[in-house]
Amino acid sequence: MMGKDHRTWHERLPEALWAYRTTEKTPTQATPYSLVFGVEAILPLEIELPSLRTAMYCEMTLDERARLRLEELDAMDEIRLAAQQKLEIYQAQMARAYDKLARMRTFQKGQLVLVLRRPIQGRHHGPKFSPNWEGPYAIKQVFEGGAYLLIDKEGNLPMGPINGRYLKKYYA
Repeated sequence: MMGKDHRTWHERLPEALWAYRTTEKTPTQATPYSLVFGVEAILPLEIELPSLRTAMYCEMTLDERARLRLEELDAMDEIRLAAQQKLEIYQAQMARAYDKLARMRTFQKGQLVLVLRRPIQGRHHGPKFSPNWEGPYAIKQVFEGGAYLLIDKEGNLPMGPINGRYLKKYYA
């Protein structure tokens, strides 16, 4: 949308938001605009080249328009409920697809593991090519849900319980 002039991005923001709000989203199968206002937005093109919807609206009396709007507002709860149900179905499908491919890492008490350094400590400090994994640590305790308590070679607790996805087996 910007072309060569990137300094005027803030002037194009309303157009980008309009495009986002009037585009149907896959999870809800509805536009954000319709979920807020209960009807689809009238596009600028529909004003230039009148559509059936705008032509019918122009022929209505003020009372008919008010009655139609009240009916649309009454139906808004049903539209939002349907969108919520579609969203929940979509999220369940995405979770099933993820679970099908994801492997749960499980470790036993006493097993040696390496710990992923970056996600735990936040930003990576040190030389550019320093290792991403540190350790080895021994597993002291196994918690339900995939959390582990680790100890180092001296028997100290270097950190609190950690999720198993940040661990990998250490081969000695």
